[in-house]
Amino acid sequence: MSPEGKKLLNIVILGFGFMFMFTAFQTCGNIEQTVLKSFNSTDFHGSGYTSMAIIYGVFSASNMIAPSVVTVIGPQLSMFFSGLLYSGYIAMFIYPYTWSFYTASVLVGVGAAVLWTAQGNVLAINSSESTIGRNSGIFWALLQFSLFFGNLYIYFAWHGHDHITDKDRQTVFISLTVISLVGCFLFFLIRKPDPEPAANEAAESLLQADSTESSSGEGSPPRGLWSQALEAFVKACKMFATPEMMLLSVSIGYTGLELTFYSGVYGTCIGAMTRFGHDAKSLIGLSGICIGIGEILGGGAFGMMNRCRRFGRNPVVLLGLVTHYAAFYLIFLNIAPDAPIAPEGGTDLQAFISPSVGVALLCSFLLGLGDSCFNTQLLSIIGFTFHDNSAPAFAVFKFIQSIMAALAFFYSNYLLLHWQLLILVLTGFLGCITFFLAEWRAESSRRESDYDSI
Repeated sequence: MSPEGKKLLNIVILGFGFMFMFTAFQTCGNIEQTVLKSFNSTDFHGSGYTSMAIIYGVFSASNMIAPSVVTVIGPQLSMFFSGLLYSGYIAMFIYPYTWSFYTASVLVGVGAAVLWTAQGNVLAINSSESTIGRNSGIFWALLQFSLFFGNLYIYFAWHGHDHITDKDRQTVFISLTVISLVGCFLFFLIRKPDPEPAANEAAESLLQADSTESSSGEGSPPRGLWSQALEAFVKACKMFATPEMMLLSVSIGYTGLELTFYSGVYGTCIGAMTRFGHDAKSLIGLSGICIGIGEILGGGAFGMMNRCRRFGRNPVVLLGLVTHYAAFYLIFLNIAPDAPIAPEGGTDLQAFISPSVGVALLCSFLLGLGDSCFNTQLLSIIGFTFHDNSAPAFAVFKFIQSIMAALAFFYSNYLLLHWQLLILVLTGFLGCITFFLAEWRAESSRRESDYDSI
């Protein structure tokens, strides 16, 4: 197999590994609050919202140490051991205890930071400037297919179930654990790509430099590793204070809030609506599938539009905001206000219209489509604006997004639906305005660069 073919195969394996893992984990996140409400144990006092808040909070903080971990043990082992933490979190639901539930939440938060840092490393070393777009698209598509399979399984497994029994829960989470472990072991099929001739020369020079440095201090840790980690941390802190990142931070924060809403809160709301009948619990799976369709269609269409800068990124972001506003308005009319925090038996309340399953699933599609609008354009503008320092820039991106997701999962324990929607509406509007300003700065910088190069 040619070196380029081997790199492409690595990307496909990487995508399938993440597809299996996140088929399990995203399905788990979508149903866990509903499952825990049905768990018949007086000794368990956990909340799915609180667990996800812990995961994203620890994920955010752990982004600072993840590069060092990947540097020490390599990306392949980093993804494998991080995947085992994901599998352990899912397996914990087979018979949950409060202490194991929250301990696993902390561990998977650490694992998430290491996993995504290693994923970025594998994607980078198996891509060139001409193939990075293609490889990113392949990975994105395979990852988003994870929203289909697990949620489709939930739809058929829970069809007609008013209550999730212990047997239902154990069957589902044993299956999800096995699926997650398959993804972990797929990472061992990834092979180190053949270095290019120029890279060989650079590697030899780097090796000579490392041997000279290591001989200067016996018994001490490699200075290169610690200095690299410190330098990345300092760069990230400085980058956070730049005008461009300060503007983009509002949009990034909004993606964290709406990530929480579509991945955890909205599915719980649908499952709590007794007026949807006996199929309310299984509709959580259909909702996840509709979100996935929106993500894949939007990601494919708007990702390709990044190649054409005629209209810029602003129209796509504006479309995302309008799409989300339409979804929020329909959810406000269709879903009972106490649905996010309703007890195990669900809610009998009605919003402003007679509850409609079709409207609920349309909103799921719109949530996925709007999310893809924001994320594709944020990835594009960050990659363009911080091209020379993309690693710390994306670390800041994940840090802000994770912090806001953790905050949203925390307040989801207490706020009624209309208050959560109001927060999303206001934050989305501010995020759209600040993105426009950041885009105009980026375009001005590009025009100046093009003028200077003439």
